[in-house]
Amino acid sequence: MNVKIYVEGGGDANALRTRCRRGFRRFFESAGLTGRMPAIVACGSREDTYASFRTAVTNAAKTKTLPLLLVDSEQPVNSSVWSHLSEHDGWQKPAGTEDRQAHLMVECMESWFLADRDCLARFFGQGFKGNALPSRTDIEQIPKADVLNGLKQATRRSKTRGQYRKSEHSFELLGQLDARAVRTAAPHVDRLVSTLEAG
Repeated sequence: MNVKIYVEGGGDANALRTRCRRGFRRFFESAGLTGRMPAIVACGSREDTYASFRTAVTNAAKTKTLPLLLVDSEQPVNSSVWSHLSEHDGWQKPAGTEDRQAHLMVECMESWFLADRDCLARFFGQGFKGNALPSRTDIEQIPKADVLNGLKQATRRSKTRGQYRKSEHSFELLGQLDARAVRTAAPHVDRLVSTLEAG
């Protein structure tokens, strides 16, 4: 069965959605999934991502595809993925889906960057200040606001790329991460990659 991941991100512009798909594809290649690469659908907004996933679920048997949902948690996760989405977004688990079909980036995709600080240093080059990043290694426990503020402070004097900007930098950075390091640091990433490995 083919796997298709419906990902939050990419906005409304085709060029940005292309960069989103490319970044995730390279990340999954880094995770060792080259032979089992999922199809990646950049859906834009959070609500659009869930809506696209729900539509895919209704057509899954016909298309012989396993749809997966991947969105930011936005907040700490203290329960199962579907319970979290129900509590914080009011989203219900569609009939016929399994727990393994919903996944979270905790608390946001940028949290993953903190697992590979060498990549950040290479990417932003001269002027990058790694000591401005949150020092914790349990990256899924760092509040989203602290992650984003840390990235801005660490990159504000970068002569190579300038200060971090999501639309300009996020997906290119994603594609350069050591996915194995991210998997080690982030239990929800490990869960996602394990699901993809199992097909």
